[in-house]
Amino acid sequence: MRAFLITASLLSCVISAQAADVSVVGLFPGKAVLVIDGGSPKTYAVGATIVDGMKLIAASDSSATIESNGRRQTIAIGDHVSRTPASAGRSSTTLQADSRGHYMVQGQINGGSVRMLLDTGATLIALPASEAVRLGIDYRKGQVGYLSTANGTVPAYHVKLNTVKVGDIELNQVDAVVQEQGLPLILLGMSFLNRTEMRRDGQQMVLTKRF
Repeated sequence: MRAFLITASLLSCVISAQAADVSVVGLFPGKAVLVIDGGSPKTYAVGATIVDGMKLIAASDSSATIESNGRRQTIAIGDHVSRTPASAGRSSTTLQADSRGHYMVQGQINGGSVRMLLDTGATLIALPASEAVRLGIDYRKGQVGYLSTANGTVPAYHVKLNTVKVGDIELNQVDAVVQEQGLPLILLGMSFLNRTEMRRDGQQMVLTKRF
């Protein structure tokens, strides 16, 4: 089985549920190696109960899916996302900085899975055109404008995203811009972040939904 081990100690994706911290440290076909509350690594098969109320639903070469009390979360390779109890009933999620101090966020846009870079310098969520097409966004119907980039002036299309979800935080009708050139990845900008409270604690960033 060692030959099928895709990752070992490469994943440090952490979620918390029912006071259990779960770290994914390795993946096999149909199995995941998990560390519970800092204990010894243990291999779980798909369908196995991790702790009361929490099961491993799926495992691939790139992610593990865990279900807790009827809610599912897919944890991708390289993610460092942990869930925290909401403050005063408000949704909240905790992000972990990578080795460069960047916050890479696994989330959803219009129901499709995305990976985004948190960028407080971006006024709006910004998407490459290829990602917009993949998500089914007809961006060319949006209002066109122009942005100055390192590669010169490029067209950009203003759109409304039906839903944007990060952890337990889901927002509706979020402003975004789609660029056809010069953008290698999705930027999670202030049109989303302004609707949350942001609190940094060391290498962690806690987002709490405001409205």
